[in-house]
Amino acid sequence: MSRRRAPDSTVPAPPRAPDRAQAAVVGVAILLGLTVLAVGGLTATAGSIVEDGAASAASTRVADDLETALGPGAGDRETTVELASGTIEVVNRTVWLLDDDGVVWAAHAGAIVYADGDTRVTGFAGAVVRSDPRRSRLSAPSRIAPAEDRLYVGVPVLNASGADGVSTGNHRLAVTLETDGDAARQRLPIADYRLGIETSTPAAWERHLRDRGATTTRRDFDGDGVPSVVASFEGERAVHLVVHDVRLELAVGR
Repeated sequence: MSRRRAPDSTVPAPPRAPDRAQAAVVGVAILLGLTVLAVGGLTATAGSIVEDGAASAASTRVADDLETALGPGAGDRETTVELASGTIEVVNRTVWLLDDDGVVWAAHAGAIVYADGDTRVTGFAGAVVRSDPRRSRLSAPSRIAPAEDRLYVGVPVLNASGADGVSTGNHRLAVTLETDGDAARQRLPIADYRLGIETSTPAAWERHLRDRGATTTRRDFDGDGVPSVVASFEGERAVHLVVHDVRLELAVGR
């Protein structure tokens, strides 16, 4: 005669079907929540990439226009910079030429500064500098060139009219630069010269001038807190100085 075994109380009873269904629903809800968070993060990242790309494209266009306006070339020319966002202004910047006795020549050349968020483009002393929080670099070289026993220095000097600084706001912005083909030229006698470039992006200028054979130091000539990169070229040289007059008109809403 066989005997039945008593149920083992240590073996748990299987879960009820409603509990399984509830667990599945909770699992799906968590998965959906994670998916929404992931898509939200992707959207934010994509938006930042789009904004960064637009700012980079705008700064590239401005840099190209400034290079055209401030670069070397004969004859009168007019360049219009079209902007959809950002601000543009002219700030005081000076170029210094010195010898062992002190300042030989100096000009308040002025710099055109375009800013859109953390991106900046500066046209000054014939060069164009692009900068952001990560780095600064010359996207168009200056007209400072040593050659044997000579040093060539070309400097556009800005004569600005209109507002000191303007913002696009809700308007498109047109900035017109008119370059006068007539330039003042002079040849300075052979001496041991140094060239000072006042700039808020000294590292970019230091790299550029060192690439042209100069040794550099920094000095604040006028005590305004903006340093000048001082470039010394080995040996005595005659300086060929060319100063171009650039008329600048700032206007909004054209």
